[in-house]
Amino acid sequence: MTAAVAHPGQHRLETASRAGNFTGTGQLLRLYLRRDRVVLPLWVLLLSAPLGSVYIDSIASVYPSAADRAGFADSILASPAQLAMYGPIYNTSLGAVGVWKAGMFYSLIGIATILTVIRHTRAEEETGRGELVAATRVGRFAGLTATLVIAYGGALLTGLIGFASLAGSDLRGTDGDIAGSLAFGLALAGSGAVFAAVAAVCAQLTTGARLARGIALGVLGATFTLRGIGDAQAGDGPAGPLTWLAPQGWSLQVRPFAGDHFAVLGLHVVAVLILTGIAYQLLRHRDLGAGLIAERPGAAAAGPGLNGPFGLAWRLQRGTLVAWTAGLGLYGLIIGSVVHGIGDELGSSQAIRDLITRMGGSASLENSMITYAFTMIGVAAAAYSISAALRLHSEESGQHTETLLTGAVSRTRWAASHLLFALGGPAVALLVAGLLGGLVYGRAAGDIGAKLPDVLAAALIQLPAVWIFAAITVALFGLAPRWTPVAWGVLTAAVAVFLLGAISGAPQWLRDLEPFEHLPKVPGAAFNPAPVLILLAIAAVLITVGLIGFRRRDLR
Repeated sequence: MTAAVAHPGQHRLETASRAGNFTGTGQLLRLYLRRDRVVLPLWVLLLSAPLGSVYIDSIASVYPSAADRAGFADSILASPAQLAMYGPIYNTSLGAVGVWKAGMFYSLIGIATILTVIRHTRAEEETGRGELVAATRVGRFAGLTATLVIAYGGALLTGLIGFASLAGSDLRGTDGDIAGSLAFGLALAGSGAVFAAVAAVCAQLTTGARLARGIALGVLGATFTLRGIGDAQAGDGPAGPLTWLAPQGWSLQVRPFAGDHFAVLGLHVVAVLILTGIAYQLLRHRDLGAGLIAERPGAAAAGPGLNGPFGLAWRLQRGTLVAWTAGLGLYGLIIGSVVHGIGDELGSSQAIRDLITRMGGSASLENSMITYAFTMIGVAAAAYSISAALRLHSEESGQHTETLLTGAVSRTRWAASHLLFALGGPAVALLVAGLLGGLVYGRAAGDIGAKLPDVLAAALIQLPAVWIFAAITVALFGLAPRWTPVAWGVLTAAVAVFLLGAISGAPQWLRDLEPFEHLPKVPGAAFNPAPVLILLAIAAVLITVGLIGFRRRDLR
């Protein structure tokens, strides 16, 4: 009995079939780059360009001597909360201390790559555009391949620009400036690539972009938590096992400017290769538009909670509300735990004391730190506010709005149902953050009755500025719906002005364009209601204009 021998033509056919899976990758890559022509350069530059000019140069001016940096490092290593947020400082060199707080970028680039991958994969299938593209001469793997090229390429470009920014900073001429800069840049790129691969796998699991995005961001949050717990437990000792379970922990263990352990980058490479292979295998074995996690059948009849647009909005928005409230509450808890005794942590550096006082608007370091920290929480709440308001845009783009408005639901009532979460959701999240932060701070200071109201005031005073961004989103939705996502660009510009304005000495007229600049600096300064009322009036006008525009325009 002779063995069957494959005909040479069969091999050529199988090879052609495999190659055909990638047909059209170049065309889709050009399309995706055109769609990301604003967003992609924005996150690449924001996560790379400030590394040298902000982090290194500011540390060089505030902590010029090794003794100053040693005192700062000792205070960080003695604070579990700081270790959990940013990781340890591995030595007192200018580079190691300078990039310590930039360790947060290992998670931020993960958020950017996750959003990029889900947008061009699962979101395309959910809206039906993926099916239309697949009906042309486009291979099965073309969309995923083009997306990963963008995500991996964006992460690598971020790392390379970060390397150039660090190498061109005050590090020039110091030992290890090039090697340390390269180590940080590659660690940053590696973290972004790993989470892009995670998102590629998640995109194959569900039928909805929101759930896929939530799973991927949940993985990022879980790994950040594992890394934080591991570093807090380890202190100034060797990294614990929990740290090694997180890609952010791998990037920290590259230890830029503190040994430059390039071999650790092999973990990023292995993870990316394995996860990318899994994503392609999952894509091969599922139908277009389907997910590997089966959808649960809904109830035969809707419950009373869905009897109206507000019930539907609650169903759609509740998960996001809970997640953001938990996240901001945790941040408030951390701030409350570290603010008491902040003066001892800063040591003798008068420059950084003056910077915190200037940004916080109070001669009291603790009050200034509370004001500054809760302004940062306010910025995060503004991001949540934009996200909730953008649900109007996604519902209309998904053609769900047209179905709802054919019934006895007016446009204004439908828009108000989501606007309630865009305005009320941040209020709930800030209230929880203020309560947790105030209770922990008051307990540490031994005076809950005095500290809790101060922290609550610092939290809730952020709402007028937060609502400005929700109002801008609604105005764009009503007047120029195609450009509604530009609200993210407005927030990004405001954050850049807020973070860099006080440090770089930007002109006051530029800083005045940022809403958080005008808020009263409570609890350290006297409350002035005028700017609050002006911000509330601007928000009300923008929302009104947006709702009027939505009532008068055609649905997209």
